[in-house]
Amino acid sequence: MVRESVISCTEDYKRREEAGVARRNSAARQEVRRGGNAIFPVEGALVRAPREFSAPDEHGMERLRRLDECLAVINNAFPGVETGISLCRLTCALLEGVWRERAESNEIAPYDDSCTCTLCAHLPKPLTRALDDYDWRRSDGRPLRIKTWPYRKELDSVLTGGWVWTRKMNDSDRDLGLRFRHEDDILVLHEYKRVQSAIDVADTARAVEQRLAEDCTTNGARALISGLYAAYKRSVDEYWLKRHVSGTATLPQSTPLDKSAYTLLQLMDCLFWHVSPDSELWQEEHLASLVLCRVLNDMTDARADAVTGEASNFWLSAMSTHDKALYGACVVALIKYGCMPEAHGLLWNTWLMGTTIVWEGLTGRHALWFDGITNGLPPVDGCPLCGIEPNACTGLLTDGVALRVGGTPAVDVLGERAALLSARCRAEHPQAWRLFASELAAFEALHGEWRGDVDTAWEILRRTYIAAVLASLAGGEGAREVQTDSGNVGAALFHALHRPPTWKEDTALLAYMFGCAHPHFLWNAQGFAPTAVGGDWLDG
Repeated sequence: MVRESVISCTEDYKRREEAGVARRNSAARQEVRRGGNAIFPVEGALVRAPREFSAPDEHGMERLRRLDECLAVINNAFPGVETGISLCRLTCALLEGVWRERAESNEIAPYDDSCTCTLCAHLPKPLTRALDDYDWRRSDGRPLRIKTWPYRKELDSVLTGGWVWTRKMNDSDRDLGLRFRHEDDILVLHEYKRVQSAIDVADTARAVEQRLAEDCTTNGARALISGLYAAYKRSVDEYWLKRHVSGTATLPQSTPLDKSAYTLLQLMDCLFWHVSPDSELWQEEHLASLVLCRVLNDMTDARADAVTGEASNFWLSAMSTHDKALYGACVVALIKYGCMPEAHGLLWNTWLMGTTIVWEGLTGRHALWFDGITNGLPPVDGCPLCGIEPNACTGLLTDGVALRVGGTPAVDVLGERAALLSARCRAEHPQAWRLFASELAAFEALHGEWRGDVDTAWEILRRTYIAAVLASLAGGEGAREVQTDSGNVGAALFHALHRPPTWKEDTALLAYMFGCAHPHFLWNAQGFAPTAVGGDWLDG
């Protein structure tokens, strides 16, 4: 059904990607960090259909029956969302089958780390971690208690702010109007289920009902479908995890999910959260961005989920080392692509990847600054990640993607404002200055001259990227403190990234530094080590 709905990418989109890469490679000097060029082929995720899974048990059938009743109500009120309703129903049935098969399986698949290709060779060796190292991952802890949205007291989290932030950016290029706030609240209520003491659930629910009655929109219907899916996924997770804790079922540290089934689950997980116009909803560029944003989130969460057993991102652990490395490289390539001016303006949802990686870096709830910090800086020479070319990854679902790795262009002279950032780093943190300045030069080759807010960018970068570089130089010492402080600076300055005229400039720079700059803290956070399932069942 998804393959039939996908609209192939347009020639105009391809031409923009090629023009941006050509500009980057011709307008700047080539600082070659590895010999020759390489191409890594990535197979389309939906080339093969997922296999059939077990039928739901009687509890699962009852959950599906209740879901059908709710979906019928939406379908009667909004006849234009049949595809979304069908996808929601099929995905929930897939979840039921996968969970049952996992619980009834006696085989534990070995962790596949046998690949020795260039990308896999650059994956970090995971540090030894225990459950206590991940108490920051609890959903009732920080930063969910930190309210960052300046004009609202209840659901003012970085989570909600991230959605509104992305839509404001997209709306400035293609003025489609922001989604109503009550439609966000439908989705947020499920994320906050486990911290109900922090919000007035009943009052928020009444507000949602009243606004839905006043503003009956297709986006509202999509939000309701997404909310049903989020609630359903939570109920299935909790059902099987409760059985695991009680001893009536045993969940092995493995999953029967293959790559195409993983992709479909992640696609449903965010297809209607990030609203796009109907004409672009099923366009492959949009879908590829959605899937890779989920992969980005999963990569940086996989280590924590391996320890705590959380299911929503745990599925990624079943992929081979090589497939995970390829997906991680696709994320790096797409972040670089989003830093180029050629990436924006054609499709509505083009800021999604950039805002996602910045959101991750400023929440303190992801492993970016914790598991991503290495013991010492890896060498820049010979690093293939630095040489990954920008790529929109439009064929991720269908025909596949060819990732190219070569040299790293850089400008000879930094622009005025980037030079001010470099000067501050040289004065305050000279140990990190040469690396920071070289990455600024590589960023300006991608983006053009940076014209952002020096004070805001420096305050964030010195407490995130630069602090993480210094922690690496200190042998990894203080990594946890960097992560904690990233949540603090995100809470204090997240709203500043919503302010024109510098917001897009600041977002692009932070996305590059968090996702692409050496020593690649995003890539380092892919480190995975399987351990026994345990922890607080509410968090997995």
